[in-house]
Parts: sequence; structure tokens; C-alpha cells
Amino acid sequence: MKRSIVTTGDGSKTIQIEDWDEQYHSIHGAIQEAQHVFIKMGLHHFLNSHKPTVLHILEIGFGTGLNAFVTALEAYTQNIQIHYEGVEAYPVQSEELSHLNYASLLAQDQSPVFDTLHQVSWEDLHVITPHFSLKKRLQFFNELEDQNSFELIYFDAFGARVQPDLWTESIFKRMYDALKENGVLVTYAAKGSVRRAMQAVGFIVERLEGPPGKREMLRATKPSKGC
Repeated sequence: MKRSIVTTGDGSKTIQIEDWDEQYHSIHGAIQEAQHVFIKMGLHHFLNSHKPTVLHILEIGFGTGLNAFVTALEAYTQNIQIHYEGVEAYPVQSEELSHLNYASLLAQDQSPVFDTLHQVSWEDLHVITPHFSLKKRLQFFNELEDQNSFELIYFDAFGARVQPDLWTESIFKRMYDALKENGVLVTYAAKGSVRRAMQAVGFIVERLEGPPGKREMLRATKPSKGC
């Protein structure tokens, strides 16, 4: 499928799959989406609610590394240890990565961190900064078998319009199992079918204000056994 680099509404770049008319990030603003959906509604929400000193995050759709990069920056700002695992079946190519401008827009002096996220080997754990470690997993989402391993999941798969099989009860059951009690999953998606699939496997689901250009998003919490 033909792929191209496009500029989103906040000036940041993303990758577009032209045959699908689908982008890796919101066309209204790639960085704004990452910061709103995954940082504000995910990471900050969990930190404010539970005050952890160590956090384990699973990203479904490592893609361009934008979500990992903004999370690495937040790990330093929040003075927290984050262990991050990113799942991706089709890694982005180096030529495409060279056109992405996230570091120049967010923290020019941290551009080596963004580069390192992509340069380190897959399937191995790497210390990227004193506050952030990364393991990239070359894997299909329906192959996940993690159990009670993560406090937070960033669910950033391609949309249900083009890949509906990634937004089913069977996938969200794997997400539910991967989370610890009181763990949280956040996603940009807000479709009723997605919300119902989450609820069907046991999640408590909230509709929240969406990022620029999107009215709503979803946050799902795995309840504790006492609930």
C-alpha cells in the first residue's frame, strides 16, 4: 500500500496510508492527540489517582514512536520510573522516521532519545533514559498473552473502519487480562461498538472529551475484585 508523509493540524508530521485514507495519528494534530489521549487522560489520570513511583505501560501500535517519546519526556518531568512495552507487527521504516518532526517541536535537545527508541533492537529490554526503559515487541495484537502485567495500556491501533478485527471482544479480553486490577486503557476511539466490546469483557468505560477534531474518546478501567 502506498504511504506518504503528511502534516497534521498542529504542524507535526504523520504517516498516511493512502489506500485506506488512514493516518497513524490524528490529521487534526498528531502531537496534540498523543498528549490529550495518552498523557492527559491516561498517564496523568493514573498518576493522580494512584501516585505510583513505578509504572508499567503497554502500547498497542508502537508505530512512529510518538507516544513512547512523549511518555519518556513525561517520565523525567514526573520523576517516575516507566517500563514501556510497545507492540507492533509492521515496524515503520527508517526513511519514513527521518521525516517526522516530533523532537524538533517538543524538545530539540531530546532528539537522541527519539532516535534511540527506533534504533534499539526488538524483543530486548533497553534503558533509554534514567527514567524510561523500553521493550519493543514484534507481534500481532491477537497473540498477546500477558497476565496482570501493566497498570496502563495505550490502545492506538488503526481505526475500526479499516481494521475492525482489532476492536473486538476477543482483543479487549486480552487487554483486560494484561492489566492489573484498577489498570486503565485509553484510546482515541469512541464508537458505540467499541465501548460495548469493552464492557462485555468486564471494563468500566467512560466517555471523555476527545482531542482536537474529535468530540469523544474512551477510557476503560479494570475493576478490583472487591468492586
